Amino acid sequence: MFTTAFLDLPPLETAGGTITLPGSKSISNRVLLLAALSQGSTVVHDLLDSDDTRVMLEALRQLGCGVEQNHSTVTIEGLGGKPKTAQAQLFMGNAGTAIRPLTAALAVMGGSYELRGVARMHERPIGDLVDALRQLGCQIDYLENPGYPPLRIGQPKLDVSQPIRVRGDVSSQFLTALLMALPLVAMHRAPTLGTDPGPSGSSERMSSLPPEGAVQPWGGPAAAQDITIEVVGELISRPYIEITLNLLARFGVVVQRDGWQRFTIPAGSRIVSPGDIHVEADASSASYFIALGAIAKMAIGQKCIKILGVGADSIQGDIRFVEAAQLMGAQITSGPNWLEVTRGAWPLKAIDLDCNHIPDAAMTLAVMALYADGPCTLRNIASWRVKETDRIAAMACELRKLGATVEEGADFIRVLPLPNPTIAAAPGSPKPGTAPSGGSAVSEATSVGAWKPASVHTYDDHRVAMCFSLAAFNPAGLPVRIEDPKCVAKTFPDYFEALFSLVQTSRQHIPVICIDGPTASGKGTLAAALAKRLGYHFLDSGAMYRITALAASNVGLPIDASGEVAIARLVQDLSITFTAGQILLDGVDVSEAIRSEANGMNASKVSALPQVRAALVDLQHSFHRLPGLVADGRDMGSVIFPQAPLKVFLTASAAERAQRRFKQLISKGISTTLDSLRADLEARDKRDQTRSASPLKPAQDAVLLDNSDLSVEKSVDLVLGWWQGKQPF
Repeated sequence: MFTTAFLDLPPLETAGGTITLPGSKSISNRVLLLAALSQGSTVVHDLLDSDDTRVMLEALRQLGCGVEQNHSTVTIEGLGGKPKTAQAQLFMGNAGTAIRPLTAALAVMGGSYELRGVARMHERPIGDLVDALRQLGCQIDYLENPGYPPLRIGQPKLDVSQPIRVRGDVSSQFLTALLMALPLVAMHRAPTLGTDPGPSGSSERMSSLPPEGAVQPWGGPAAAQDITIEVVGELISRPYIEITLNLLARFGVVVQRDGWQRFTIPAGSRIVSPGDIHVEADASSASYFIALGAIAKMAIGQKCIKILGVGADSIQGDIRFVEAAQLMGAQITSGPNWLEVTRGAWPLKAIDLDCNHIPDAAMTLAVMALYADGPCTLRNIASWRVKETDRIAAMACELRKLGATVEEGADFIRVLPLPNPTIAAAPGSPKPGTAPSGGSAVSEATSVGAWKPASVHTYDDHRVAMCFSLAAFNPAGLPVRIEDPKCVAKTFPDYFEALFSLVQTSRQHIPVICIDGPTASGKGTLAAALAKRLGYHFLDSGAMYRITALAASNVGLPIDASGEVAIARLVQDLSITFTAGQILLDGVDVSEAIRSEANGMNASKVSALPQVRAALVDLQHSFHRLPGLVADGRDMGSVIFPQAPLKVFLTASAAERAQRRFKQLISKGISTTLDSLRADLEARDKRDQTRSASPLKPAQDAVLLDNSDLSVEKSVDLVLGWWQGKQPF
C-alpha cells in the first residue's frame, strides 16, 4: 500500500492482464457480524483485509467474541446473541457497514456501550436508525449532536407488538441494521424488567431461554410472533438489501418481503452458523477494472482485462455496473465468477442513467464520462451526500479540475467531457437507462485541448481515489496526482499496486530522478529517502556490481575474463529487490553479504568486464517502472538515464565524507583512522573521474548539491522542492 502524501500517476496508454479482486466489504462485515451473533463456529474464507473489516473484528473481540485469523480465513466463535462483555467503548473509524448494524445489535441485546468514530463518521447521519430502535424500546443517547454518532447504548425494554418503521430514503444501511438485529429478539436472553447495569456495567441475566409462551420484557409471548419492519418513503440502494437478505438466509433467517416496503422476520427465527462461508470479491472494486478495460487500448499480446472473483453469479447489486459499462460501449463477457472486458465503442457513448441500483460503482461512471461523446447524467444518487464524504460535491469539484463542465443537484450529477456549450445543447439526448442514438461526437483533437493536469483531493474517501486513477488515460498525455493514496485501505489496500500490474506506458512518461555523486557523499541515503517519500522504486546501482559478484561466486563462476560470458547471462536472470533498507536477491536478504571485503574485490573485477557491464545496464533499465524511479550511482544521469527530468549531483568535502565513513565503520566495530579514510576517498575520486568507461562527472543539466553542512532531511526537502517545481500541479 502506498502511504505517501500523494501519488503521481504518469499518463497511461495501454492495459491488459488478469486481476484477482479482494473480498467485498459489504459482504465481509455483514458475515462477520452474523457469525458473531450466531450460535456455533463459522469459518469465513476470502475475507477482505481492510480498515473497515479490521474495525469490525476489533469490536467483536472487545465484545468477547472468539476470533482466530489466518490470512484471509477467519474463524468466529459465535456469541449466540449474548455478548460476553456488557460494557465497552468501541471505535468504529469511518466504517458505516460496521457502526450501523452493530448499533442495532447492541441496542437490542442491551448493555453499556459507547460507539465513536473519526470526525467524518460523526457527520454521517444515524438518526433514522436510532428513531426506529427507540420504537422498540431501545435506550440510545446521542453524546454530541442529535442524529449523529457518537452514541451511548443502554438496557432496552423491548416491545415488538407493532411494526417498526424506518426511513429508507437516506441509507439502506438502516434497514440492513434492523434486519440483522431483530432475529436476536427471539434468541435474546433479556434481563428481568427493571434490572439496571451495575457499577461494572454487568447485569443479572436469565440463564436460559424462557419456556414457550412465557412473557418477555417486550410484552408478548417468547418467540411466538412475527416481527415486522415497514419502510417509510422510497427505499434506496435496494441491491444492498438483497445482499443482506441473501446472507441472513445463509445464517438460517428467511425474511419475508412484501415489495420494498414491508419485511417480516418469522417467529422463532434464529441466527445459526452455516459452518463455512466464502466472501465473494467486491463488485464495487470490479468497476474500476471494468472501466479500465472500456477505456484503455489493449497492450501488445493481451486480449482483455480479466477479473477473477466476481461474475454473473454475484449477489451484489454493483455487478450491474456491467450493464452500465456496456451501455457506454464496453465489450464484456462473463462466467460465474469472472469477467472479461475490452474496449468497444470509442469514444464512449454518453448515458442518462438512474443509478439507484449501483450507488457506489456509479462514481466510476462519472470519471468514464470524461471519455464520452457527450454529456452523461447520473440520477437518483442522493445517498452519495451521506457517504464517506459528500460524494456529489466531491466528484463535481475534482472533475472540474480535469477540465470537465459539471452540473450537480440534490440527487444527480451531469458531466460534460468538454467545456463546450455546443455539446451541452446537442439534440437527441438519451432517455434514462439508454445509450444515445444521436448527438455530437467529441473529436480526439478537441478532447486533448480540454484536459488539464490535476491534483485530485480524495477527502479520505477510497472510492474517489480509485476512480480518479482512470483519468491518467487522458488523451492529452497529462499526469494525475492522487492525494492521500492510502485512503484506499478502507476497502482495497493494494489497489494501486494492482493497477500498475495491468497498465503500461512509454518509458518517456515514467519519471526518473537521478542522484549521482562520489563515494560516501550520502547519495544512497538521499535516494532511498526520496523514493520512500514519492512512492517510487529505488535503484542502488553501486550494489548491482556487488550483487552480481556474489551471485557469480555462489554458482562457482570464475570472476575474470574466462567467466565473462556466463556472468553476463547470469545477470539477465537476477531477481533483485531494494526494499525497506534491505537488498534481496531471489528473495534472500544479502544486504550484509555483498558488503564483505572479499565480495567488494570481486565487484571491482566484475565492473571491468565489458559484457557484464552491458548486461547490468539493461538490468538497471528494468527498474524504470511505474509509477517512477529514484536511481543513485556515479553515472545514472550521465549514462544510464540521460533523459531523466531531474538529475542531482551530490557531493561533500573529502573531510566531511571521511568523517561520515569513519562513524559508519566504527559503529560496526571496524578499526580505522580519519587520515587513511580521507586519503582513500581522494584516491578513489581521482580514479573514478579519470576512468575511460563512464567517468564520474555531473551530467550537463545536473543540479549540484553540496550537503557537507546539510542533514538528510534538509537535503530531501531541497530535492523534493526541485522536483515539485517541475510538476504541472
